[in-house]
Amino acid sequence: MDFDNPRQVALLDLLGVHSQREVSRARHRTTAAMRAQTELQGRHLGGRPPYGYRLVDAGPHPNRAHAAWRRRLHRLEPDPATAPHVRWIFEQRLAGRSVASIARALNDAGVPCPSDADPARNRHRNGHHWTLTTVAAILGNPRYTGRQVWNRQHTDHHDVEPDGTIARHHEIQRWTAAGQWVISHTIAHPPLVTEEQFITVQAVHTAPTPTDGTPRRYVLAGLVYCGVCGRITDSHWVHDRPGYRCRHGHTSSRTKASPQPKILYIREEHLLNRVRHDWMLHRHHPALRSPDPEKVAVYLRANDMIIVCDHHPWTLESETAVYPLNPQGSVLAVTAKIPAQRDGDQGKHEDQSRLVWK
Repeated sequence: MDFDNPRQVALLDLLGVHSQREVSRARHRTTAAMRAQTELQGRHLGGRPPYGYRLVDAGPHPNRAHAAWRRRLHRLEPDPATAPHVRWIFEQRLAGRSVASIARALNDAGVPCPSDADPARNRHRNGHHWTLTTVAAILGNPRYTGRQVWNRQHTDHHDVEPDGTIARHHEIQRWTAAGQWVISHTIAHPPLVTEEQFITVQAVHTAPTPTDGTPRRYVLAGLVYCGVCGRITDSHWVHDRPGYRCRHGHTSSRTKASPQPKILYIREEHLLNRVRHDWMLHRHHPALRSPDPEKVAVYLRANDMIIVCDHHPWTLESETAVYPLNPQGSVLAVTAKIPAQRDGDQGKHEDQSRLVWK
C-alpha cells in the first residue's frame, strides 16, 4: 500500500465504505429478526431473567444450525423463592406505599435483593440491600405482565463522524423511550401481575410536586461535597430556597439504627456569597466574582473545582490547591483532599431514567 498514491488511498476508502455497508446491513437484518421473534413468537432472546423469574428449557432451537450445535431455547418461569416478593411489591404499591417504604420493609425483613438472590448472574454488582432504584425498576418492568419485551435499551452506533470519517468502537448504551419498546402480541410466560395492576402502578406518584408549578433549579448540583463523609450532597429545597444536604450514607430505604453524624444543611446563596467575596480566591480565579450563579457554576465545572462543606469550615478545592472560604480571608494551600475521592462517588449519583408504560 502506497499512501502517497491517491488512487490506492481512494481504493482503500472505497473498500472501507463497502465494509461499513455490510456491517450496517447485518445489523439491520439482525434487529429486524429479533423484533419479529419478540412480537410474533414471544421468544426469550437472552440476558439475565428478571427478579422473580428463572430460566427453564423450552426445547430444541428452531434454527437448524443452532440445533446442530446443541443450543436450546429458554423461557421464563416464576421462581418459587422470589416471585412472591415481586407480587408483594406490587400489592404494597397499589396500597399507596412509597418506594422508600417498600425498600425499607424488604431490608428489615431480610429479603435477599436481586444481586444476592442470583449472584452468579450479577457478578458486576456488590450491593446487599434493597435500594429505591431497585424497587422502582421492578415496578416499571412490563415483563411481569407475562409479555416478552425487547429493546428497552439500545446501542447508538456512531459510524460516521461529522468530518466524514468512519468511527470505530464508538457505542453508547441508552434507555429507549417506552413507545419504542417491542412487546409480544400474546402472553409469552406466566404473569406475576395483571396488566391492569401494572398500568395502575405506573400512575401512582408519591413524589412531592411544587405547589406553584415552578421547576426547582440547583446551579451547584454535583459540585458540593460533604467534608464529613466525602459524598456528594443532595439537592434540597427548604423555605423556598435551594440548598444542599448530606445524610452521610443514610437513605430512607433503611431503618436508622445507630447514631450518625449530624445532618449537614447548606444554603446555596451562602455558598455563592462565600465564593464571590473571597479576595484570595479571586487573585487566581477572577471569573468567580461574577454575580451570575450560572457563570460561576460553569467555571467551576470547566476547571474541575468543587466546594467541600463541613459544619463549620468550607473550602473550594481544585486538583492542586485548596482555598478556604470564610469571611475573614483565605490562605492558599497546596494539597487537595476530596478530588481523589470524587471519581468513586460519581457513579452513585448518576441520574437514571424512569420507565413509563404506554
